[in-house]
Amino acid sequence: MGAPLLSVEGLTKSYGTRLLFGDLTFGIAEGDKIGIVAKNGTGKSTMLSILAGREAPDSGRLTARAGLRVGYLAQKPDIDTSLTVGAAAMLLVPEAAADDSVRVRLESLLTRMGLADLTVSVATLSGGQRKRIALAAVLVREPDLLLLDEPTNHLDVEVIEWLEGHLKRARMALLMVTHDRYFLDRVCNRIFEMADTTLYAYDGNYACYLRRRDERIQAMTAELAKVRNTLRREQEWMSRQPQARAGKARYRIDAYHDLRRREQAGIRPERDVELAVRSSYIGSKIAEAVHVSKAFGDKTILRDFNYTFARGEKIGIVGANGVGKSTFIKMLLGAVQPDSGHWDTGTTLRFGYYSQDGIDFDSSKRVIDAVTEIAEEVDMGTHTLSPMQFLTRFLFTPADQQKYIHTLSGGEMARLHLAVTLMRRPNFLILDEPTNDLDIVTLGILEEYLASFEGCVVVVSHDRYFLDNIADHLFVMGGDGEVRDFPGTYMEYAEWRAARRAEEAQAAKPAAEEQRRRPDTQRKPRMSWAERREFEALTAEIESLTAEKSAIEARFNSGEVLDDAAALSARYSEVSELLDYKEMRWLELSEKDS
Repeated sequence: MGAPLLSVEGLTKSYGTRLLFGDLTFGIAEGDKIGIVAKNGTGKSTMLSILAGREAPDSGRLTARAGLRVGYLAQKPDIDTSLTVGAAAMLLVPEAAADDSVRVRLESLLTRMGLADLTVSVATLSGGQRKRIALAAVLVREPDLLLLDEPTNHLDVEVIEWLEGHLKRARMALLMVTHDRYFLDRVCNRIFEMADTTLYAYDGNYACYLRRRDERIQAMTAELAKVRNTLRREQEWMSRQPQARAGKARYRIDAYHDLRRREQAGIRPERDVELAVRSSYIGSKIAEAVHVSKAFGDKTILRDFNYTFARGEKIGIVGANGVGKSTFIKMLLGAVQPDSGHWDTGTTLRFGYYSQDGIDFDSSKRVIDAVTEIAEEVDMGTHTLSPMQFLTRFLFTPADQQKYIHTLSGGEMARLHLAVTLMRRPNFLILDEPTNDLDIVTLGILEEYLASFEGCVVVVSHDRYFLDNIADHLFVMGGDGEVRDFPGTYMEYAEWRAARRAEEAQAAKPAAEEQRRRPDTQRKPRMSWAERREFEALTAEIESLTAEKSAIEARFNSGEVLDDAAALSARYSEVSELLDYKEMRWLELSEKDS
């Protein structure tokens, strides 16, 4: 364990009469990469805000190492929409104006996040794109401790994978809130779980946390059962022996009250969202795309796309931001018309659409009134429920149902959106980025529901774990109007893509070297001095990493018993990722003249 960076003692925070968390005590040290896991509404974002100095706790003490530099990314950062991307970034990192090295790194980070054009107005960007500006500004400063609140929301998968690798390699300590389970698995070496107003700390990644959490709950459940058994006997004694409650029996009375306190403080079963809604009947004809094409100006979304959807099919749609994933599903819904071709849909088709733009409700209405306007009873397939009963299954208590919609949190809005989507009993579900505001527990329940869903599912998501659990195959949109139908999971696609890129990088090296030697009247942009130095260093690093990878492979293939197999496997994965990253960068630089 590294040197201590931040010590937290007795941290407590309430809003009104509601206790978010109480008496939290933990430490963060050099080398810690900590993920925070919890249901929505437990105070994850509030705790990060307190640690960043943006909010005050009710009580508790924070002790930081002298000179500790803290970077903080809020869930919804405040970006000046009157500025350009470049100006907004420079406002967040004013030292970049006086330091060329910082400015170049900042612009490089923005480019890596899909914001290469610094002259674009921030007002034209989505919320996710604005968040990328704030993320680049935080990363470029390389703080000692980085606090990130949902850093992967609205990022496309390739940027998430880049960020994953960057944070794994970075020396800075990390404390982050995220629902991306692959991200937690690959980046974190500790997990903090916030539940029942307290915090449980676990060493290891997300997979280790799941195992150890189950062990903790089983142990606490067994202990609670013992307490309740003893309490039951003591309650009988208290009832039978009114005359014995004096003198030497006082110790037993005290023990009884202690048991009562322990029982009341024991594990309380947490309520989960219930998605027991059956899909409606779906006929043999579902939906078919017939020579569909769509473009906006010179940007082609689809080119002569043909496809026939089958019953029970579950498709994931992936691609960089801006390639037209949302437009694709809006055409399927009939909300956007193709330029040519058409969609044929069956007569029994009933769409359910979960949009990343949220629900179009009158925000001045109460939750129960808005839902009752949609349906005065909800058909569950085997029975009916009142709107109040149905909302209770989505964790809206009677008091919550009286809330005005504009007061709901992001997590509550997501649950309400999911409830309204399912209450119509769709047989073709279209989910556009459903994981952004749903907590990990609800995501798991949604995955189980979709696995047994008898209709069709099309999901657009940057959550690789969610895609792997849901999708039978993928539509990969490359931004050129073509849609590749990949027959496998997202992780299988990622492995295939990495192999292809590595092959392309290797094949391009001789051609790039030949091009460098050949006289050319139309010379490409030349490398800067810094880029030339980087290129030379990359060449040496790639050779070294390739040799190390080969040596590890040789050890695995040797047949010998490996005492360090786990560490060796982890290093092999790290070397492979580094090699892939550095070869891609080498290829980028090699396209410039030296």
